[in-house]
Amino acid sequence: MNNEPQLEDLRVFCLVARKSGFASAAEELGASPAYVSKRIRLLEDSLGVKLLYRSTRRVAVTEDGERVYRWAQKILDDVDHMVDEVSATRLAPRGLIRISSSLGFGRVHVAPALAALAERYPQLEIRFDVTDRLVDLESEGIDLDIRVGNEIAPQLIAKKLVANQRILCAASSYLERRGTPKSLGELSSHDCLAIKERDHPFGVWRLSGPGGETVIRITGPLSANHGEIVHQWALAGRGIMLRSLWDVRAALAAGRLVRVLPDYSLPADIWAVSPMRLSSSAKLKVCVDFIEQYFRTQDVG
Repeated sequence: MNNEPQLEDLRVFCLVARKSGFASAAEELGASPAYVSKRIRLLEDSLGVKLLYRSTRRVAVTEDGERVYRWAQKILDDVDHMVDEVSATRLAPRGLIRISSSLGFGRVHVAPALAALAERYPQLEIRFDVTDRLVDLESEGIDLDIRVGNEIAPQLIAKKLVANQRILCAASSYLERRGTPKSLGELSSHDCLAIKERDHPFGVWRLSGPGGETVIRITGPLSANHGEIVHQWALAGRGIMLRSLWDVRAALAAGRLVRVLPDYSLPADIWAVSPMRLSSSAKLKVCVDFIEQYFRTQDVG
C-alpha cells in the first residue's frame, strides 16, 4: 500500500490552512466539506501527524502542520513550474489561476477580459475575486491582482498594463451652483467627495501639477468606501470627485461631468501584480500578456 502523501491532499491542506476552515476551503474547491475532511484525514494518516486543531468556529494549524505547510507549498510550486516548463502550456495554458481586482474596475473591465481569456484558453480554470480591500496575495493564494494605482509594495512583481490617471471632475450643475475652483487652495471651500477604496488614503488628495506634487486634505458632507457611489453623487451634482479616467471618460465625453483644474492629476496606472516573477510561470505570463492586449484593444485607461 502506498502511504506517500498525494498531491491533491497537499493542495487541499494548504487551502484549508489559508482559509482557516473546511467549509470555506470546500466552497473554493467546489467540493463538499466531507470531501475536504476526508483528504485531510488521509494526509494525516499518511504522514502520521496531526496537522490541524479543529473547533466549532475555526481551524488552526499545528506545529507539525506548519512544517508540512511550508514543504507542501514548495512541492506544489515546483510541480506547477515543472508542468509549465515541459508541457504545452506555453501555448495553451491550463489549470487553475486565481485572479483578484477591485470591485469597480474588476466588474467593468477585468471580468470581460477574463471571459475572453477563458474563451481563448478553454483548459484554463479562472477563479476571480473582487474586493475593495488590499489583498495579501501570498497568504490568500492569489496568483494575480489587477489593480489601479502606483503604490505597490516592493516585494511584489508588477507589470504596467496601461497608463491611467485620476482627475478632478464634477457635474456642471454643481459648478453652476458653487462656482468652478481656479486653484487647489479653493477646494477647501467646496464639497469634495471622499472615497476610501483599497489603498487610497481617505480624505487626502495627492496631486501632481505644474509645481510638482501637492497634498491637500479635503472636506465635504458625503464620503463612501465605494467608487461607484461617489461617481453617482458627482453625477447628481453633490460635489467634486477625484476619479480614474477609465471610470469617467464616457461621462466627460457626454458632458455629464466636467473636468476641474485640468493641470492637476494623480498618476494611477493599471498593473498586473503577482507574488512571483512572470518568467517563473508560463501560464501566468500568457494570462498577463492576454489581459494587457485586451485592455489595449478596448482602450482601457
